[in-house]
Amino acid sequence: MKAAEGPRDLAYRGPMRIVVLVSGTGSNLQAVIDAVTHGELDVEIAAVGADREGTYGVERSEDAGLETFVVNFNSFPTRAEWDAALTERVASYAPDVVVSSGFMRIVSADFIERFGGRYLNTHPALLPAFPGAHGVRDALAYGVKVTGCTVHWADAGVDTGPIIAQEAVVVEADDTEESLHERIKVAERKLLIDVLRRLAVGEIAAPSSDGGMRTSAF
Repeated sequence: MKAAEGPRDLAYRGPMRIVVLVSGTGSNLQAVIDAVTHGELDVEIAAVGADREGTYGVERSEDAGLETFVVNFNSFPTRAEWDAALTERVASYAPDVVVSSGFMRIVSADFIERFGGRYLNTHPALLPAFPGAHGVRDALAYGVKVTGCTVHWADAGVDTGPIIAQEAVVVEADDTEESLHERIKVAERKLLIDVLRRLAVGEIAAPSSDGGMRTSAF
């Protein structure tokens, strides 16, 4: 398939087209699949991709009849070569938005630019507090009484980029990392679906291909 040059022409009117990237079980992804299946979310999941073989996120996507792909990080001699291959594979689906759903790889600025800055990420903390792979653990260790989740436009940093929406989650006195993370995941799934819905109908702004912001629907 010939790779597209980036997001579709924004004059095109139709369901917002997304590619979802996963590294693990894809629980957020499943919530999106369910919302689309039940008619609660008017987006088209063009494909689901992973950075390694054998992820349950890919398996559950195949079970749902979605197209999947793997660009295995360990199959490339350098990060730059992997990133370039991932960029081309994602671009081949001409997404309007790329969604990081527990995708545990940092992509390059070139990847971000290729998709007009429309790379959406979820994080289990109230950014800019507690970025990185252990946001829940770090929040609990710090002793905060409230944490939560964030959906934001990702840049090439670690959990940085413009924040779109956040949801607070109260830390209970007897919380473990696991119990707190489970409650955050519930809030995170709802927040992601709400953000995608609002993006799809133009209620919130999405970056434009020239680096500005646009508010019209896809």
